[in-house]
Formats: sequence, structure tokens, C-alpha cells
Amino acid sequence: MRTLFIATLLSFVIPAAVPAQLASDDCLGCHDTVDAKKFTASIHGSLNCADCHASIKDVPHENIAKVDCSTCHEDVVKQYTSSVHGTAHARGDKAAATCIDCHGKHDILPKSDPQSKTNRFHVPQLCASCHANTAITKTHTPLPPPEVIQKYFDGVHGKATMEKGLNVAPVCSDCHGAHNVLPKSDPTSSISHQNVPTTCGKCHEGILNLFRESSHGQAWTKNNAGGPVCSSCHEAHGIKGTQTAGFRLGMVGQCSNCHAAEAPTYRDSFHGQATELGFVAAAECSDCHTPHLNLPKSDPRSSINPKNRVKTCAKCHANATPNFATFQPHADPHNAKTSPQVYYVYNYLMKWLLIGVFAFFGLHMLLWIQRSIVMLVRGEMPKHESTEGTWVLRFRKQTMFTHIALVVSFLGLAATGLPLMYSDHPWGKALAKFFGGVGVSSVIHRTFAVVTLGYALYHLIFLLRAFFKGDRSLFWGPNSLMPRVRDLVDLKNMLKWFFYLGPRPRFDRYTYWEKFDYFAVFWGVPVIGLSGLMLWIPQVVTRVLPGWALNVAMLVHGDEALLAIGFIFTFHFFHTHLRPEAFPLDPVMFTGRMPLERFRDERPDEYARLVEEGRLHEYLTTPPTEQQVAFARWFGFTALTIGVLLIIAIYATLLSKFTH
Repeated sequence: MRTLFIATLLSFVIPAAVPAQLASDDCLGCHDTVDAKKFTASIHGSLNCADCHASIKDVPHENIAKVDCSTCHEDVVKQYTSSVHGTAHARGDKAAATCIDCHGKHDILPKSDPQSKTNRFHVPQLCASCHANTAITKTHTPLPPPEVIQKYFDGVHGKATMEKGLNVAPVCSDCHGAHNVLPKSDPTSSISHQNVPTTCGKCHEGILNLFRESSHGQAWTKNNAGGPVCSSCHEAHGIKGTQTAGFRLGMVGQCSNCHAAEAPTYRDSFHGQATELGFVAAAECSDCHTPHLNLPKSDPRSSINPKNRVKTCAKCHANATPNFATFQPHADPHNAKTSPQVYYVYNYLMKWLLIGVFAFFGLHMLLWIQRSIVMLVRGEMPKHESTEGTWVLRFRKQTMFTHIALVVSFLGLAATGLPLMYSDHPWGKALAKFFGGVGVSSVIHRTFAVVTLGYALYHLIFLLRAFFKGDRSLFWGPNSLMPRVRDLVDLKNMLKWFFYLGPRPRFDRYTYWEKFDYFAVFWGVPVIGLSGLMLWIPQVVTRVLPGWALNVAMLVHGDEALLAIGFIFTFHFFHTHLRPEAFPLDPVMFTGRMPLERFRDERPDEYARLVEEGRLHEYLTTPPTEQQVAFARWFGFTALTIGVLLIIAIYATLLSKFTH
């Protein structure tokens, strides 16, 4: 206070003047808000106050003059002045960072000091004090949203710095610069598109060297603005570990941004479908093309060069053979030049098989519906409500058990297989998640495939035993499911009935549509089964067959399964359960019995034949028990509900493709 008193006294006696050398101790007497100890320990501790506050002209003075850091740090201030912080500050943005905001006022420490605000382990929080502050970001100066900072903390760089304390992990200033922070739109910015690889290469030098040789790197070298750089694939702030689920599952989307033409063929492959459903182990783009040294397949060093493909495939598929390596990961059913086998099988077999079956039975069903509506209006619909009296044994136990096994396995196969085919739709993802993901659902799918093989072999043995025992009734005649000329006659008469040109046909034991149902299974099981087996053991199959056979197998397996699912859940359900005569459920297959009155009405020719042969009494039986009826309803309605929900999802998806 003595110094202050003398200075005040002199101000009245002689003109005010700043001493040639004003000691900091003299200033601290008035400016007691400055912590003397911190100032002394700071990097500026050896300086006098006037060294920074050089513009002070009077003693005493009312205001502390502005500090001009350029007197000592001229080059640094020039960098700051042209930076995003400096230009914002010059525009009058009070939220723009200044030297004091980052370095402090009187307690500035060297960045090597662990207590320094600019120590690399403090830099992320220092930058976050502005960039994670919602209030500050609402200024007229464009700033990254707060979540960008959080992405850094959650990414591998942030975790390595803040959680593991690694001094080699990058902080904000390593990428953006300390004083010369420039927007990425500035060509001279360290984070501009053209400079990103060089910036990242300061730490990842080995990767940068590989990148320079790659197809991507060559585009970058030629200053191709459309060529990808590090941040094109790795998120700028929220960088994830390359083996994490988030990164691997997101890679396909990243690559698709540039390789839009190749994306659909990958997504249609098992690799793409499984990846879409969150199966991390499925091969994604960089697994085959390599992440940084991606080269055209014509390059001998390329991982997809024919000479190197076996090694590339063997990373996931042990014991891969040269045949296996000819598998086409981007098979295109619409391109005869690149995928001829898949093209011809799809366009000249599967597509027309699907169109033909659905067109014929779709029209058949619609005609039946309109005819049934007219019957209902006219009161001509037969009713068989009685559950008492005499019943007829329609199916024996082995037939019922086989059908139950078929229903269970078919529903299981459909529910676990459809998610792959519709992996890019929410209901496909939800269904896959319900079954525990692709890994678990694949095991379930193959289990049901074994059940299917079991009932198929059982039925085949049943037929062979009957044949060798001399029972030919299963192979021809009215009790056979084999097609006959009579079926064509029944179809013609049914069409006449649809168009009101004749009475409803008189059917025998099996109708033409029931025979089609039977042969759909008889044909579908070996086709779907063999193609599925090829996909189950691809390394074994390709010891004999070329890799493109797997592409054909996947196409056939999927399209034939879709045909079977669509047919069963639409036409079979209608023919058996949803037509007005049987709605809402026909329990005959689950109880094996039907009322005699209904039997006589629906199968008049079979009834007449049994009466004529004197064998009707052999088929007469008692009504089903309450337990049998309860099981038929519970099991039947459950299966019917599952099937209807699945087919609605399929049709809704198909409709969305046409409407968008």
C-alpha cells in the first residue's frame, strides 16, 4: 500500500508517467485477485506485468490494457488470426476462443507440465469446454454439434487418451492443429479432404504407405476429390476399433457410398444378408478386398487376384480349394456376362416357375372366392355342424404324424430362413433377433432340415414297402396321389363351375389341387434339401463342383423356398382351411376323421365306390375325443396364424417395392 500511496501523491505533484521498469510486485499490491504464487510458478513468472500489459500509460490507471501476445509470439498469433477461432473473434463473436481461454491468464504452464491446461491429456476437456457446450454452440459462428465431442470420447482415440493414458493417442490439436485451426473446406487445413491421409499418417505411417499404393490411394494422389480418404471409411471423431461389431457392420454402408453398383449384389449374397442381420463373423468388403491395400483383381498383389483368392477365402473357410475360390461373391442374376450360370437359372427357370405357379393358382383362388361368395348369398353353402353320429376315418396315424412333422419343420424352416431373404426389412431383422441372431437361427434351421429329411425318408420307405408288398393302390388308381386323366377332367369341370357353366365336380379320394400340394412337397424337399446341403458343406461340395455351383444353389434354395412358402401359406391354406366351406380351420388332418355327412358331400365318388364295393363299414369310426379336437384346434390355429403372419409380411414387402 505504501507504493500505491507514493504513486498517488506524486500524481498530484508531477505529470503521470510509467516507470521504466515497473515490477510485478508493485502491481500485485492493487491487483490482489492475481494469485502471486501461481503467477510466479507460471511460464511468465519471470516477466513483469508491463511486459504483457505494455499499453499502460498512466499510473494509477482505471483499466488494464488489452494484452498483445504478438509482442512475444508473433508467428503463433498470425496463425491464430487466420484460424476459425481468430476470424470468429474478429467478427465480434464473444464465444470464440482466445489465447486466454485455452492457456489461462496468469497461471500459464508449459504443455509438458501435467497441470497445464494445454497438456495433451487435458486438451480434449479443454476443447470440450466450448464445443460440448450447447449454449456456446448457439452462436452465429458455425460449430460442430456437442455430440461430435462425445463421439471422440467414445472412440478409440478418446478412450486411449482419457482412459488408458497413452501419450501417443491423438488429441484434438494433433489433427486440427493448435493455433492454425482451419475449416475442412480450406485446402490448406490439416483436415481437408486432400490432407487427411497425411494428417493420419503422422501416427499411422505404415498404413499410409499401403494406402498410397492402393486403388483408393492412387485416386488421392491424383487429387481426386471423389476418392476416399481415411475419414471416408473411419468416422472422423467417433473412430471405432476395426474389429468391433459397430465398425464391421457399418463397413458395407460406408463402401456403398462409392460402390453403389456393387452393393446390391453383395447384399443379396449370404455374406451381405448375414451382415445386415448383425452377424459380425460374416465377410464384409475389407475382408476380401483388404482394408488399405485394395487393388484391382488384375494386379498380382491383389487379394482378389485369381492366384490369391484361395488364400483370401481360407481366412474364413478353412480347407478352401481352387474350385471353392471360383464362388462369385457378387453374383448378379441380371447380368449374363458376369454371372451366366445364375443368370440363366434365374431368368429361364426360377422366375417363370414362380410366375407360372402363382399366376395359375392365384386366378384359381380368386375364381373360387367369387363363386363361394355367390353360394353364400344364395344360401347354397353346405353346412356340417354336427359333431355326433357316424364318422369316417380319413387318415391313419402314420399319415397324421408325418403331416404334423411336416408342419412343424416347414414353419421352423420358413421362420428361420426368411430373415436372410428379407434382411433389409425391419420384420426380417426382428424375426432374426427373436431366434437369437443368424448364428443361432442357422443351427435351428439345420435342425428342422434334419427333421424334414427324417419324415421324407420315412415316407419314401413307406412307399417302397407298399410297392414291394404288392400294394399298387398308392401308385395308380383312385387311392393314388399320382396324376390321372381324371384330374384334368375335374379341373375342366371346376372351371365350368367357377363360370356358372356346370355343377360342381364330383371328387374322389384326392382332388387335383391336393395332388399338386403333394408333389410340391415331393419335388420341393429334394430340391430345397440338396441345395441347402450344398450351402451347408461348401468346402466338401467344391471338391467336385465349381464354386459357381454354390451361387446357383443359393439362388435355387431361396427361390424354391419362397415358392413353397408362398404356395403353402396362400393357396394350400385357402384350399384346406380358408375357403368358406372349411373356414376358419379344417381339423381333418389333425384328427384323421370327418363326419359321414360331410364325407358324402365332399367326396361323393369315393363314398359311392366304397358303398359299391361293400367296404364303407371298414372306414366308419367314432367322433374324435375332446383331447383330439383340442389339439387339432390349438395346433392348427397356431400353425395357421404363423403362416398367415409370414405371408402378410412377404406380400407387404413385395407391395412396398412396387409403390416406392
